[in-house]
Amino acid sequence: MLILSEAARRIWEAAIAAVEPRRLVGRAVALDGDILRVQDRAYDLGRTESILLAAFGKAAPAMAEGFLDRTGEGLVVALPGSAIRAGGLAVFEAPHPLPDRRSVAAAEAVLGLARRAGGNDLLVLLVSGGGSAMLCAPADGLSLEDKMAVNRELIRRGADIFELNAVRKHLSSVKGGRLAQAAVPAAVMSLALSDVPGDDPGTIASGPAWWDETRFADAARVLEKYGLWKDGPPAVRRFVAEGLAGLRPETPKRGHPAFRLASAHVLGSNATALAAATEAARSLGFKVVLLPGPDRGEAREAARRYASILRSAAVSEGRAGEPVCLLGGGELTVTVRGKGRGGRNQEFVLAAAEALEAWGFLGGRGAAGPEWLVASLGTDGLDGGTDAAGAWAGPETLLAARRLGLRTSDYLDDNDSHGFFRRTGGLIMTGPTGTNVMDVRLLVLQGRGENHPQNRPDLDSPPPDS
Repeated sequence: MLILSEAARRIWEAAIAAVEPRRLVGRAVALDGDILRVQDRAYDLGRTESILLAAFGKAAPAMAEGFLDRTGEGLVVALPGSAIRAGGLAVFEAPHPLPDRRSVAAAEAVLGLARRAGGNDLLVLLVSGGGSAMLCAPADGLSLEDKMAVNRELIRRGADIFELNAVRKHLSSVKGGRLAQAAVPAAVMSLALSDVPGDDPGTIASGPAWWDETRFADAARVLEKYGLWKDGPPAVRRFVAEGLAGLRPETPKRGHPAFRLASAHVLGSNATALAAATEAARSLGFKVVLLPGPDRGEAREAARRYASILRSAAVSEGRAGEPVCLLGGGELTVTVRGKGRGGRNQEFVLAAAEALEAWGFLGGRGAAGPEWLVASLGTDGLDGGTDAAGAWAGPETLLAARRLGLRTSDYLDDNDSHGFFRRTGGLIMTGPTGTNVMDVRLLVLQGRGENHPQNRPDLDSPPPDS
Protein backbone atom coordinates (compact mmCIF):
# COMPACT_ATOMS: atom_id res chain seq x y z
CA MET A 1 0.00 0.00 0.00
CA LEU A 2 1.26 3.47 -0.89
CA ILE A 3 1.55 6.29 1.61
CA LEU A 4 -0.43 8.82 -0.35
CA SER A 5 1.18 11.98 1.03
CA GLU A 6 4.62 10.73 -0.03
CA ALA A 7 3.34 9.61 -3.43
CA ALA A 8 1.71 12.99 -4.00
CA ARG A 9 4.92 14.78 -3.06
CA ARG A 10 6.93 12.77 -5.58
CA ILE A 11 4.38 13.49 -8.30
CA TRP A 12 4.29 17.26 -7.82
CA GLU A 13 8.07 17.48 -7.44
CA ALA A 14 8.44 15.70 -10.80
CA ALA A 15 6.04 18.21 -12.36
CA ILE A 16 8.05 21.22 -11.10
CA ALA A 17 11.42 19.69 -12.07
CA ALA A 18 10.20 19.21 -15.66
CA VAL A 19 9.68 22.96 -16.13
CA GLU A 20 13.00 24.12 -14.65
CA PRO A 21 13.91 27.01 -16.97
CA ARG A 22 17.60 26.23 -17.49
CA ARG A 23 16.71 22.72 -18.60
CA LEU A 24 14.03 23.96 -20.98
CA VAL A 25 16.24 26.62 -22.55
CA GLY A 26 19.17 24.22 -22.86
CA ARG A 27 16.97 21.60 -24.51
CA ALA A 28 15.33 24.00 -26.97
CA VAL A 29 18.15 26.35 -27.94
CA ALA A 30 21.49 25.62 -29.65
CA LEU A 31 24.02 27.87 -31.38
CA ASP A 32 26.11 26.27 -34.14
CA GLY A 33 28.32 28.90 -35.75
CA ASP A 34 25.96 31.41 -37.32
CA ILE A 35 22.94 29.12 -37.02
CA LEU A 36 20.70 29.59 -34.00
CA ARG A 37 18.35 26.62 -33.57
CA VAL A 38 15.22 27.04 -31.46
CA GLN A 39 13.09 23.93 -31.23
CA ASP A 40 12.48 22.90 -34.85
CA ARG A 41 13.44 26.20 -36.49
CA ALA A 42 16.83 27.48 -37.62
CA TYR A 43 17.81 31.17 -37.80
CA ASP A 44 20.76 32.37 -39.84
CA LEU A 45 22.65 34.97 -37.81
CA GLY A 46 25.25 35.61 -40.49
CA ARG A 47 24.15 39.22 -40.93
CA THR A 48 23.28 39.83 -37.28
CA GLU A 49 25.49 42.44 -35.66
CA SER A 50 24.31 42.04 -32.05
CA ILE A 51 22.07 39.79 -30.00
CA LEU A 52 20.39 41.84 -27.30
CA LEU A 53 18.69 40.04 -24.42
CA ALA A 54 15.85 41.05 -22.13
CA ALA A 55 14.54 38.51 -19.61
CA PHE A 56 11.53 39.31 -17.44
CA GLY A 57 9.12 37.34 -15.28
CA LYS A 58 9.38 34.88 -12.42
CA ALA A 59 11.65 32.56 -14.42
CA ALA A 60 13.87 35.36 -15.78
CA PRO A 61 17.08 34.60 -13.83
CA ALA A 62 17.20 30.91 -14.74
CA MET A 63 16.14 31.51 -18.34
CA ALA A 64 18.88 34.13 -18.71
CA GLU A 65 21.47 31.77 -17.25
CA GLY A 66 20.42 29.13 -19.74
CA PHE A 67 20.91 31.57 -22.62
CA LEU A 68 23.96 33.40 -21.25
CA ASP A 69 26.60 31.97 -23.56
CA ARG A 70 24.64 33.22 -26.59
CA THR A 71 24.57 36.93 -25.79
CA GLY A 72 26.87 39.69 -24.65
CA GLU A 73 24.49 42.51 -23.77
CA GLY A 74 21.14 42.78 -22.10
CA LEU A 75 19.22 42.88 -18.86
CA VAL A 76 17.22 40.76 -16.44
CA VAL A 77 14.08 41.84 -14.58
CA ALA A 78 13.72 39.60 -11.53
CA LEU A 79 11.73 39.36 -8.33
CA PRO A 80 13.32 41.14 -5.35
CA GLY A 81 15.92 38.97 -3.66
CA SER A 82 16.40 36.62 -6.60
CA ALA A 83 19.82 35.03 -6.94
CA ILE A 84 21.22 36.12 -10.30
CA ARG A 85 24.26 34.33 -11.69
CA ALA A 86 23.96 35.71 -15.20
CA GLY A 87 27.14 37.79 -15.16
CA GLY A 88 27.44 40.73 -17.54
CA LEU A 89 23.71 41.50 -17.62
CA ALA A 90 22.14 44.51 -15.93
CA VAL A 91 19.70 43.45 -13.20
CA PHE A 92 16.48 45.22 -12.27
CA GLU A 93 14.23 44.12 -9.41
CA ALA A 94 10.47 44.40 -9.73
CA PRO A 95 7.60 42.98 -7.64
CA HIS A 96 4.61 40.72 -8.27
CA PRO A 97 1.58 40.65 -8.32
CA LEU A 98 1.22 44.44 -8.05
CA PRO A 99 3.66 46.78 -9.80
CA ASP A 100 5.46 49.71 -8.21
CA ARG A 101 8.04 52.30 -9.23
CA ARG A 102 10.62 49.56 -9.76
CA SER A 103 8.33 48.01 -12.36
CA VAL A 104 8.21 51.31 -14.22
CA ALA A 105 12.01 51.62 -14.16
CA ALA A 106 12.35 48.05 -15.46
CA ALA A 107 9.89 48.67 -18.28
CA GLU A 108 11.71 51.83 -19.32
CA ALA A 109 15.00 49.91 -19.37
CA VAL A 110 13.55 47.17 -21.60
CA LEU A 111 11.94 49.74 -23.90
CA GLY A 112 15.27 51.59 -24.06
CA LEU A 113 17.06 48.39 -25.08
CA ALA A 114 14.45 47.77 -27.79
CA ARG A 115 14.76 51.31 -29.15
CA ARG A 116 18.54 50.95 -29.41
CA ALA A 117 18.26 47.80 -31.53
CA GLY A 118 19.16 48.38 -35.17
CA GLY A 119 18.07 46.77 -38.40
CA ASN A 120 20.81 44.11 -38.20
CA ASP A 121 20.22 43.27 -34.54
CA LEU A 122 18.21 40.49 -32.92
CA LEU A 123 16.31 41.26 -29.72
CA VAL A 124 15.73 38.06 -27.74
CA LEU A 125 13.00 38.23 -25.10
CA LEU A 126 12.90 35.56 -22.40
CA VAL A 127 9.33 35.83 -21.18
CA SER A 128 7.62 34.15 -18.23
CA GLY A 129 4.60 34.59 -16.00
CA GLY A 130 4.69 37.59 -13.70
CA GLY A 131 6.23 39.72 -16.42
CA SER A 132 3.04 41.72 -16.78
CA ALA A 133 3.38 43.20 -13.27
CA MET A 134 7.16 43.39 -13.40
CA LEU A 135 7.11 45.52 -16.57
CA CYS A 136 4.73 48.43 -16.06
CA ALA A 137 4.73 51.45 -18.35
CA PRO A 138 1.47 53.41 -18.02
CA ALA A 139 0.22 54.91 -21.25
CA ASP A 140 0.40 58.68 -21.66
CA GLY A 141 -2.24 60.30 -19.50
CA LEU A 142 -2.30 57.54 -16.88
CA SER A 143 -0.40 57.20 -13.62
CA LEU A 144 1.05 54.14 -11.96
CA GLU A 145 -1.52 54.59 -9.21
CA ASP A 146 -4.35 54.46 -11.78
CA LYS A 147 -3.08 51.17 -13.20
CA MET A 148 -2.43 49.67 -9.76
CA ALA A 149 -5.91 50.52 -8.53
CA VAL A 150 -7.61 48.91 -11.53
CA ASN A 151 -5.38 45.82 -11.52
CA ARG A 152 -5.82 45.28 -7.79
CA GLU A 153 -9.60 45.53 -7.96
CA LEU A 154 -9.91 43.28 -11.01
CA ILE A 155 -7.89 40.57 -9.22
CA ARG A 156 -9.90 40.97 -6.01
CA ARG A 157 -13.20 40.75 -7.88
CA GLY A 158 -12.25 37.53 -9.69
CA ALA A 159 -11.32 38.63 -13.21
CA ASP A 160 -9.53 35.89 -15.18
CA ILE A 161 -6.26 36.32 -17.07
CA PHE A 162 -7.94 37.13 -20.38
CA GLU A 163 -10.07 39.86 -18.82
CA LEU A 164 -7.09 41.26 -16.95
CA ASN A 165 -5.04 41.38 -20.12
CA ALA A 166 -7.73 43.11 -22.17
CA VAL A 167 -7.51 46.00 -19.72
CA ARG A 168 -3.76 45.89 -19.02
CA LYS A 169 -2.78 45.98 -22.69
CA HIS A 170 -4.87 49.05 -23.42
CA LEU A 171 -3.50 51.02 -20.48
CA SER A 172 0.14 50.27 -21.28
CA SER A 173 3.05 51.52 -23.39
CA VAL A 174 4.83 48.15 -23.33
CA LYS A 175 2.17 45.42 -23.35
CA GLY A 176 -0.01 44.22 -26.21
CA GLY A 177 2.73 44.39 -28.86
CA ARG A 178 4.04 47.84 -27.92
CA LEU A 179 7.51 46.45 -27.14
CA ALA A 180 7.74 44.98 -30.65
CA GLN A 181 6.79 48.40 -32.04
CA ALA A 182 9.62 50.00 -30.06
CA ALA A 183 12.13 47.50 -31.52
CA VAL A 184 11.44 48.24 -35.21
CA PRO A 185 13.46 47.69 -37.43
CA ALA A 186 15.17 44.90 -35.43
CA ALA A 187 14.07 41.27 -35.47
CA VAL A 188 12.41 40.17 -32.24
CA MET A 189 12.36 36.59 -30.94
CA SER A 190 10.35 35.62 -27.87
CA LEU A 191 11.17 32.46 -25.92
CA ALA A 192 8.44 31.89 -23.36
CA LEU A 193 7.42 29.79 -20.41
CA SER A 194 3.64 29.78 -20.55
CA ASP A 195 1.51 30.46 -17.49
CA VAL A 196 -1.73 30.95 -19.43
CA PRO A 197 -4.40 28.67 -20.88
CA GLY A 198 -3.79 28.05 -24.57
CA ASP A 199 -0.11 29.12 -24.43
CA ASP A 200 -0.81 32.15 -26.65
CA PRO A 201 2.27 34.42 -26.94
CA GLY A 202 -0.14 37.34 -26.98
CA THR A 203 -1.33 36.47 -23.49
CA ILE A 204 1.90 35.45 -21.71
CA ALA A 205 3.06 38.50 -19.69
CA SER A 206 0.37 40.46 -21.59
CA GLY A 207 2.07 39.85 -24.95
CA PRO A 208 4.63 42.68 -25.14
CA ALA A 209 5.99 41.47 -28.50
CA TRP A 210 2.95 39.81 -30.06
CA TRP A 211 -0.21 41.10 -31.65
CA ASP A 212 -3.27 41.82 -29.55
CA GLU A 213 -6.61 40.24 -30.37
CA THR A 214 -8.57 42.55 -28.02
CA ARG A 215 -9.82 46.10 -28.50
CA PHE A 216 -10.76 49.09 -26.37
CA ALA A 217 -14.35 47.79 -26.49
CA ASP A 218 -13.23 44.60 -24.72
CA ALA A 219 -11.45 46.60 -22.02
CA ALA A 220 -14.58 48.70 -21.50
CA ARG A 221 -16.74 45.58 -21.15
CA VAL A 222 -14.43 44.13 -18.49
CA LEU A 223 -14.44 47.38 -16.50
CA GLU A 224 -18.24 47.50 -16.71
CA LYS A 225 -18.60 43.83 -15.72
CA TYR A 226 -16.62 44.29 -12.52
CA GLY A 227 -18.12 47.64 -11.55
CA LEU A 228 -15.01 49.66 -12.36
CA TRP A 229 -16.37 51.78 -15.19
CA LYS A 230 -18.08 54.01 -12.64
CA ASP A 231 -16.14 53.16 -9.48
CA GLY A 232 -12.63 52.96 -10.95
CA PRO A 233 -10.16 55.83 -11.42
CA PRO A 234 -11.68 58.61 -13.55
CA ALA A 235 -8.47 58.84 -15.60
CA VAL A 236 -8.87 55.20 -16.68
CA ARG A 237 -12.50 55.68 -17.72
CA ARG A 238 -11.57 58.82 -19.65
CA PHE A 239 -8.62 57.08 -21.35
CA VAL A 240 -10.69 54.08 -22.46
CA ALA A 241 -13.53 56.34 -23.61
CA GLU A 242 -11.02 58.23 -25.78
CA GLY A 243 -9.90 54.91 -27.21
CA LEU A 244 -13.48 53.97 -28.02
CA ALA A 245 -13.86 57.28 -29.81
CA GLY A 246 -10.73 56.68 -31.90
CA LEU A 247 -8.72 59.37 -30.12
CA ARG A 248 -6.20 56.84 -28.76
CA PRO A 249 -4.35 54.37 -30.98
CA GLU A 250 -5.36 50.73 -30.74
CA THR A 251 -2.83 48.08 -29.78
CA PRO A 252 -1.13 46.60 -32.90
CA LYS A 253 -3.01 43.73 -34.51
CA ARG A 254 -2.08 40.70 -36.62
CA GLY A 255 -0.43 41.84 -39.84
CA HIS A 256 1.02 45.02 -38.32
CA PRO A 257 4.53 45.84 -39.70
CA ALA A 258 5.95 45.55 -36.17
CA PHE A 259 5.53 41.77 -36.38
CA ARG A 260 7.08 41.22 -39.82
CA LEU A 261 10.34 40.10 -38.16
CA ALA A 262 8.78 38.75 -34.94
CA SER A 263 8.76 35.10 -33.90
CA ALA A 264 7.72 33.29 -30.75
CA HIS A 265 8.49 29.91 -29.19
CA VAL A 266 6.85 28.38 -26.13
CA LEU A 267 9.53 26.28 -24.40
CA GLY A 268 7.42 24.87 -21.58
CA SER A 269 3.86 24.97 -20.28
CA ASN A 270 1.41 23.42 -17.89
CA ALA A 271 1.16 20.47 -20.27
CA THR A 272 4.92 19.90 -19.83
CA ALA A 273 4.49 19.69 -16.07
CA LEU A 274 1.45 17.42 -16.30
CA ALA A 275 3.27 15.04 -18.67
CA ALA A 276 6.03 14.63 -16.08
CA ALA A 277 3.47 14.20 -13.31
CA THR A 278 1.75 11.49 -15.37
CA GLU A 279 5.00 9.60 -15.83
CA ALA A 280 5.83 9.85 -12.12
CA ALA A 281 2.37 8.66 -11.07
CA ARG A 282 2.51 5.67 -13.40
CA SER A 283 5.95 4.73 -12.07
CA LEU A 284 4.38 4.59 -8.60
CA GLY A 285 1.70 2.19 -9.78
CA PHE A 286 -1.22 4.55 -10.26
CA LYS A 287 -3.77 4.35 -13.00
CA VAL A 288 -3.61 7.92 -14.32
CA VAL A 289 -6.58 9.92 -15.54
CA LEU A 290 -5.61 13.26 -17.07
CA LEU A 291 -8.60 15.55 -16.74
CA PRO A 292 -9.50 17.92 -19.60
CA GLY A 293 -8.34 21.45 -19.13
CA PRO A 294 -6.85 23.86 -18.53
CA ASP A 295 -8.99 24.73 -15.54
CA ARG A 296 -10.64 28.13 -15.46
CA GLY A 297 -13.28 29.78 -13.31
CA GLU A 298 -13.93 29.89 -9.59
CA ALA A 299 -11.76 27.66 -7.41
CA ARG A 300 -14.72 26.44 -5.34
CA GLU A 301 -16.73 25.36 -8.35
CA ALA A 302 -13.76 23.51 -9.83
CA ALA A 303 -13.11 21.86 -6.47
CA ARG A 304 -16.62 20.43 -6.30
CA ARG A 305 -16.24 19.10 -9.84
CA TYR A 306 -12.94 17.41 -9.00
CA ALA A 307 -14.36 16.01 -5.76
CA SER A 308 -17.28 14.53 -7.66
CA ILE A 309 -14.88 12.79 -10.06
CA LEU A 310 -12.90 11.40 -7.12
CA ARG A 311 -16.12 10.17 -5.52
CA SER A 312 -17.09 8.40 -8.75
CA ALA A 313 -13.63 6.83 -8.97
CA ALA A 314 -13.98 5.52 -5.42
CA VAL A 315 -17.28 3.88 -6.27
CA SER A 316 -16.06 2.35 -9.53
CA GLU A 317 -12.71 1.12 -8.26
CA GLY A 318 -13.87 -0.26 -4.92
CA ARG A 319 -11.67 -0.98 -1.90
CA ALA A 320 -9.47 -3.46 -3.68
CA GLY A 321 -9.19 -1.51 -6.91
CA GLU A 322 -6.10 -0.21 -8.63
CA PRO A 323 -4.71 3.04 -7.13
CA VAL A 324 -5.94 6.00 -9.16
CA CYS A 325 -4.39 9.42 -9.74
CA LEU A 326 -6.46 12.20 -11.26
CA LEU A 327 -4.34 15.02 -12.71
CA GLY A 328 -5.32 18.46 -13.89
CA GLY A 329 -3.97 21.98 -14.17
CA GLY A 330 -4.64 25.54 -15.13
CA GLU A 331 -5.32 28.72 -13.22
CA LEU A 332 -8.46 29.31 -11.21
CA THR A 333 -9.79 32.50 -9.67
CA VAL A 334 -11.14 33.48 -6.27
CA THR A 335 -13.73 36.18 -5.73
CA VAL A 336 -12.67 37.61 -2.38
CA ARG A 337 -15.53 38.39 -0.02
CA GLY A 338 -13.93 37.67 3.36
CA LYS A 339 -10.98 39.09 5.27
CA GLY A 340 -8.83 35.98 5.60
CA ARG A 341 -5.66 34.91 3.80
CA GLY A 342 -5.27 32.29 1.13
CA GLY A 343 -4.85 31.65 -2.56
CA ARG A 344 -6.63 29.84 -5.34
CA ASN A 345 -4.87 26.54 -4.65
CA GLN A 346 -5.50 26.50 -0.90
CA GLU A 347 -9.13 27.51 -1.45
CA PHE A 348 -9.51 24.75 -4.06
CA VAL A 349 -8.24 22.08 -1.64
CA LEU A 350 -10.38 23.32 1.24
CA ALA A 351 -13.52 23.38 -0.92
CA ALA A 352 -12.78 19.89 -2.25
CA ALA A 353 -12.26 18.57 1.28
CA GLU A 354 -15.55 20.14 2.38
CA ALA A 355 -17.41 18.41 -0.47
CA LEU A 356 -15.82 15.05 0.30
CA GLU A 357 -16.63 15.39 3.99
CA ALA A 358 -20.26 16.09 3.12
CA TRP A 359 -20.28 12.83 1.14
CA GLY A 360 -18.95 10.84 4.09
CA PHE A 361 -15.30 10.59 2.98
CA LEU A 362 -13.94 10.93 6.48
CA GLY A 363 -12.48 7.64 7.57
CA GLY A 364 -10.34 7.20 10.66
CA ARG A 365 -7.95 4.80 12.30
CA GLY A 366 -8.78 1.31 11.09
CA ALA A 367 -11.87 2.44 9.18
CA ALA A 368 -12.93 0.70 6.00
CA GLY A 369 -13.14 2.56 2.71
CA PRO A 370 -10.71 4.23 0.35
CA GLU A 371 -7.77 6.43 1.21
CA TRP A 372 -7.67 9.71 -0.67
CA LEU A 373 -5.67 12.89 -0.92
CA VAL A 374 -6.35 16.15 -2.75
CA ALA A 375 -3.50 18.57 -3.54
CA SER A 376 -3.12 21.74 -5.56
CA LEU A 377 -0.10 24.02 -5.84
CA GLY A 378 1.31 26.84 -7.90
CA THR A 379 4.36 25.79 -9.85
CA ASP A 380 5.97 29.12 -8.93
CA GLY A 381 5.88 28.14 -5.25
CA LEU A 382 3.52 30.95 -4.28
CA ASP A 383 -0.23 30.97 -3.74
CA GLY A 384 -1.99 34.27 -3.30
CA GLY A 385 -0.29 36.56 -0.81
CA THR A 386 0.94 33.69 1.36
CA ASP A 387 4.24 31.87 1.80
CA ALA A 388 2.71 28.54 0.71
CA ALA A 389 2.65 27.04 -2.77
CA GLY A 390 -0.71 25.41 -2.04
CA ALA A 391 -2.09 22.70 0.21
CA TRP A 392 -3.06 19.06 0.49
CA ALA A 393 -5.87 17.42 2.44
CA GLY A 394 -7.03 13.92 3.28
CA PRO A 395 -9.26 12.31 5.88
CA GLU A 396 -6.67 13.12 8.57
CA THR A 397 -7.07 16.82 7.76
CA LEU A 398 -10.81 16.66 8.36
CA LEU A 399 -10.36 14.68 11.57
CA ALA A 400 -7.85 17.24 12.82
CA ALA A 401 -10.35 20.00 12.06
CA ARG A 402 -13.02 18.18 14.08
CA ARG A 403 -10.72 17.82 17.06
CA LEU A 404 -9.94 21.54 16.89
CA GLY A 405 -13.58 22.51 16.46
CA LEU A 406 -13.01 24.03 13.02
CA ARG A 407 -15.64 24.16 10.30
CA THR A 408 -14.53 24.24 6.70
CA SER A 409 -17.50 26.44 5.77
CA ASP A 410 -16.46 29.17 8.22
CA TYR A 411 -12.98 29.38 6.70
CA LEU A 412 -14.30 29.34 3.14
CA ASP A 413 -16.78 32.12 3.93
CA ASP A 414 -13.89 34.25 5.20
CA ASN A 415 -11.53 33.26 2.32
CA ASP A 416 -9.15 32.04 5.04
CA SER A 417 -7.95 28.74 3.62
CA HIS A 418 -4.40 29.56 4.74
CA GLY A 419 -5.59 29.97 8.31
CA PHE A 420 -7.35 26.61 8.16
CA PHE A 421 -4.33 24.67 6.93
CA ARG A 422 -2.04 26.51 9.34
CA ARG A 423 -4.06 24.93 12.13
CA THR A 424 -4.74 21.48 10.71
CA GLY A 425 -1.54 20.94 8.73
CA GLY A 426 -1.28 20.40 5.00
CA LEU A 427 0.42 23.53 3.66
CA ILE A 428 2.82 22.83 0.81
CA MET A 429 5.95 24.91 1.38
CA THR A 430 8.33 24.84 -1.57
CA GLY A 431 9.57 28.42 -1.53
CA PRO A 432 9.90 30.27 -4.85
CA THR A 433 10.74 27.69 -7.52
CA GLY A 434 12.09 30.00 -10.23
CA THR A 435 9.54 28.76 -12.75
CA ASN A 436 5.88 29.42 -13.49
CA VAL A 437 3.47 27.35 -15.61
CA MET A 438 0.20 27.84 -13.71
CA ASP A 439 -0.99 25.25 -11.18
CA VAL A 440 -0.93 21.47 -10.84
CA ARG A 441 -3.74 19.55 -9.18
CA LEU A 442 -3.75 15.91 -8.22
CA LEU A 443 -6.25 13.66 -6.50
CA VAL A 444 -5.03 10.22 -5.47
CA LEU A 445 -7.10 7.30 -4.31
CA GLN A 446 -6.48 3.74 -3.24
CA GLY A 447 -8.64 1.03 -1.72
CA ARG A 448 -7.91 0.20 1.90
CA GLY A 449 -9.09 -2.73 3.94
CA GLU A 450 -10.21 -2.54 7.55
CA ASN A 451 -6.95 -3.66 9.14
CA HIS A 452 -4.36 -1.28 7.71
CA PRO A 453 -4.11 1.67 10.08
CA GLN A 454 -0.33 1.53 9.70
CA ASN A 455 -0.72 3.05 6.26
CA ARG A 456 -2.11 6.27 7.73
CA PRO A 457 -0.31 9.07 9.59
CA ASP A 458 -0.81 9.26 13.35
CA LEU A 459 -4.25 10.79 13.68
CA ASP A 460 -3.77 11.75 17.31
CA SER A 461 -2.05 14.95 16.12
CA PRO A 462 -2.41 17.12 13.04
CA PRO A 463 -0.14 16.16 10.15
CA PRO A 464 2.96 18.34 9.81
CA ASP A 465 3.11 21.07 7.19
CA SER A 466 4.38 19.72 3.90
